[in-house]
Amino acid sequence: MAYRAVVIAGTHSGSGKTTVSIGLMAALKRRGLIVQPFKIGPDYIDPGFHTVACGAYSYNLDTWMMGEEGVKETFLNRAMASDIAIIEGVMGLFDGRNDPGASSSTAHVAKVLGLPVILVVDGGSMAQSAGAIVYGFENFMPGLQVAGVIFNNVAGVAHYGMIREAVEERCKAEVLGYVPRDPGLSIPERHLGLVSSGEKGDLPEILDNLAGIINSHIDMEGLLRMSKRDEDQTDSDMSPAAPRMPLPRIRIAVALDDAFWFYYRENFDILQTAGAEIVFFSPLRDEALPPDIDGIYLGGGYPELYARGLSENRSMIEAIREWAMTGGPVYAECGGFMYLTKGIYDGNNDFFEMAGIFSTQARMTGRRLRLGYREIEFIQGTILGDKGDRARGHEFHYSELLACPENAEKTYRLVDSGGGGYRVANTFASYLHIHFKSNRCIGEKFVTFCEERP
Repeated sequence: MAYRAVVIAGTHSGSGKTTVSIGLMAALKRRGLIVQPFKIGPDYIDPGFHTVACGAYSYNLDTWMMGEEGVKETFLNRAMASDIAIIEGVMGLFDGRNDPGASSSTAHVAKVLGLPVILVVDGGSMAQSAGAIVYGFENFMPGLQVAGVIFNNVAGVAHYGMIREAVEERCKAEVLGYVPRDPGLSIPERHLGLVSSGEKGDLPEILDNLAGIINSHIDMEGLLRMSKRDEDQTDSDMSPAAPRMPLPRIRIAVALDDAFWFYYRENFDILQTAGAEIVFFSPLRDEALPPDIDGIYLGGGYPELYARGLSENRSMIEAIREWAMTGGPVYAECGGFMYLTKGIYDGNNDFFEMAGIFSTQARMTGRRLRLGYREIEFIQGTILGDKGDRARGHEFHYSELLACPENAEKTYRLVDSGGGGYRVANTFASYLHIHFKSNRCIGEKFVTFCEERP
């Protein structure tokens, strides 16, 4: 079972690993290779850029939400159908949960998968110190293979020569090249991170430019040599499970447009494997829900940026409201939850009326209110599971509810604190983005709930 794969890690957030990762993806695709992208951690932004660069959906790998076996399964099911897999890390190489094994970190995933790491180092404003940084990262975690180094933000050939020599004198990792300092390669940010791939209209030009820079400044043959994995290098327990796609039992309408696009791609796969047909629709542009549906899935996104357009599309709001208030199953996360409240106060404190299923309003605060992993336990039967079942996910938002919705029941409790999700009729909503692979029953529970519609 041979395959090629590498993990692209950074010394810290902002080191340039996203720029290097999508540049490598674009350069490899330009060579005619089938490139499978992955993103470590609970991220939605970077996978959108990966998908554009590779022409293939990017999948999240997160040991805390998915478990080690779940990460292996997802990786192999996708990587084995590609010529090379590029896995972009999260934050710094060793940054993860605050536990001895740094679970959910890039290093943890790389060790679980037995893959070599290419470390991206911001070379700006340093020379010989580059050797000390790489040496420290090489030796920090036993059993981790830091195989290569790529420098970012390099002033020129002379500067690169100094930092390369500093690494070659003391370190085992092979220096593969550098990305020159160029502000034009950066991607603007907004409060949740990078702007989306859909918003960045000049992304194809940026990717083409990046691919050219990567090809001319990075040893691509060296990278391909590092990435090769042979059968005798692969753990015997890492074998891909054959995907099962049954005939659809139900149709689930999934909101997908500029306002709603924060989804774990694997959640769709899990629903399809359980017997769901996924049909996409736009709360911004469509006048009506898709026909013959059995449930609605409203993911996160930027509803506050498109609040006026969402509010003015009254036919869609009324269609969703009628569906929900007559018992139609709805599952909503974060931005989708905001859309189901009475309305949203945007960043300018302007109010826009929304679906009104939950008797509260959402307000943007201008500051990050929640960030982190969450484990939940259902306190009643829900669309995702039975009372007592548990699931894991991630929370990251800048908005808040002005009050708890008085017309709603609580559906779950956070294992490590208070709070929870809400239910009105068969509509379930919360701020939490749940990874469906955190509990293998979720897909079947979701489909059965929509099929039987209590």
